[in-house]
Amino acid sequence: MGKCACSKAAKNTDSPATASGGNADRYVSFKEIDCDGNARLLMEMIRRHIDDPARTNAFWEYFKKKAEGGSGPKPDELFLIHSNLNQIRELFESWDDEQALLLLDQIEMECC
Repeated sequence: MGKCACSKAAKNTDSPATASGGNADRYVSFKEIDCDGNARLLMEMIRRHIDDPARTNAFWEYFKKKAEGGSGPKPDELFLIHSNLNQIRELFESWDDEQALLLLDQIEMECC
């Protein structure tokens, strides 16, 4: 299992979240943080795992339906990520997806 990469993500100035390459700070302004774009990218990373029949389970099938609005209004991707941080982290750790873990940590620190 992977370790939390929070400190690495916080130092990553070349991340997709910072359009100018600088250090964005959500407590000052969301101006340089692309939360929606990063949430979209993370959802693609999630789907790469859970669309594989060998990597899915009942929870992830429900998650896919929920993401499409199958159990009510279609949720905002960032809200869906925020609501399922622990499950998403466990998914990425289970498959040693360091890139996805870094982006998840970044979204959690900057956007949630």
